[in-house]
Amino acid sequence: MTVWRWLRNTMKAREGDLIEAVDGNIFDVKGLVHPPDRVIAFIRFTPDPTGDRIRGETCYRKVYALRERYELLRRKFPQYLVLDPVFNQLLCEVPAEMVKQHYEPSVYLRQLRRRGAPCELEKQALELAQLLRTESGISWSALGVSGSLLVGLHTPKSDIDLIVYGSRNCRTVYNTLISLVRDKKSSLKSYGKRDLEKLFDFRSKDTVMRFKDFVRTESRKVLQGKFHETDYFIRCVKAWSEISETYGAVRYRSVGRAKVQANVVDDTEMIFTPCAYQIDDVRVLQGKSAEPLREIVSFRGRFCEQARNGEEVIACGMVESVETRGGRYFRLLLGNRPSDYMIPAQ
Repeated sequence: MTVWRWLRNTMKAREGDLIEAVDGNIFDVKGLVHPPDRVIAFIRFTPDPTGDRIRGETCYRKVYALRERYELLRRKFPQYLVLDPVFNQLLCEVPAEMVKQHYEPSVYLRQLRRRGAPCELEKQALELAQLLRTESGISWSALGVSGSLLVGLHTPKSDIDLIVYGSRNCRTVYNTLISLVRDKKSSLKSYGKRDLEKLFDFRSKDTVMRFKDFVRTESRKVLQGKFHETDYFIRCVKAWSEISETYGAVRYRSVGRAKVQANVVDDTEMIFTPCAYQIDDVRVLQGKSAEPLREIVSFRGRFCEQARNGEEVIACGMVESVETRGGRYFRLLLGNRPSDYMIPAQ
């Protein structure tokens, strides 16, 4: 069975996976719900003779900022831009028949364990995975390695990107990370001031936020940090058995942008990608008013761990109508524009 037919029939492409198209472009898969014949995935690496990533005889350039991704797609690969009728957004969607290779983090980690790690970054990724498995007690099958390592386009300065699958496993690992980061003898450390300054400089190209607000939110996160001297990011993804939504069962419609102030009443989904925060006592400070505005959501890992139960937050993003068989409510979607943010209220 060809890769595209397999994808079409089983829809097993999910957050953290990467796919390579027949034209050589490599995309990172977004979310867990996709059209039956396409995969929602944004361009991550593109063949470029001037690129600094080399695999075989081909040079690649990494494209990170969302704005830069859209600009590249509009200019060179408009065939991937689709006004999705369910999500009601202009998205990058790769037709299943154009998928040349599907890269799965769990498969790569299994191969890494079997063949060994030939480079230092792979060794550290394997060591970090082993640490989390040992300390948390989860199985190897619940872990994966994503990012540039997954497609062989890493550099010595690349991050370690790990995936944890399944809600129970994710929560166990999250609690383990809290303990490890607090342990002064641990090889895992949260970001210090210099690390946050560097991260702020990198993120500010894609998310506008004051540095002091950035520090308030990022300094307490444990899904990101340093393993020895290497940056790591751990993405929590639900298992397929936990995903009940199918493409088209829920419809989304953008109704305008808004800046709101609200109380977080349920943060149980804050560690996952996509992440969600249930809110109440919503006050619209600017822009579109829509009721009931029940949640703040994002498909971007940077918005994980952004707020806790009982905290009051200020957030700016796109207001979406969420239409289900049981009725309609509204949510605030973050991450589609650099002006999107969520910070604790003063």
